[in-house]
Amino acid sequence: MDHPGYWNPLPTAHALAAFEAPTRFPTFSGKWEERNWRNVPGPFYGADTDCMEMGRYEAPRHIAYDGEHEFVFRQPVNAAETECLVAAAQLELYSGYAWDGDEHWTPETVRDWWRDRGRVRQWAVAAAAEWAGYDEEPQYFAHYHEAAQGHRDFVAYIDDGLEAHLRGYLFWLEQRREPRPGEALPGL
Repeated sequence: MDHPGYWNPLPTAHALAAFEAPTRFPTFSGKWEERNWRNVPGPFYGADTDCMEMGRYEAPRHIAYDGEHEFVFRQPVNAAETECLVAAAQLELYSGYAWDGDEHWTPETVRDWWRDRGRVRQWAVAAAAEWAGYDEEPQYFAHYHEAAQGHRDFVAYIDDGLEAHLRGYLFWLEQRREPRPGEALPGL
């Protein structure tokens, strides 16, 4: 079930990560300073990922590619989506995803990102066209067309849905709790 306003995915993500096998690098080892500027505000983000372009296999509603790195274009809003995002991060070879965005985003930086969404949207439209037009190696058509779909999904989310989510996220950042039904959410 999708939650109105904002739902904190971190307790679910931490519970899922508790069951992962020990490795040299924890799944969420990405660094804020290396995050991809295309990540939507929220707790999860892609930083210096390897872009083996596998994240969409696990989390197609959340992960997109920029040709060099993976990034989070939609934050999870329920336990099932969180599980998909954690699974995608676990596939990432260099542990370049992170889940400490709540420690770095502020209401001001979220609003700045939203004001600059036109640049992100413009990039995603161009990227979708480029990836959809890839025709050099037929064995990769399906993969590149799926990647293009991720960019189209990102554009659709910017146009319808992201504003409401970010208003709920602003509430979370300001109050450190999920909004109750009927509570007013801050504006962007």
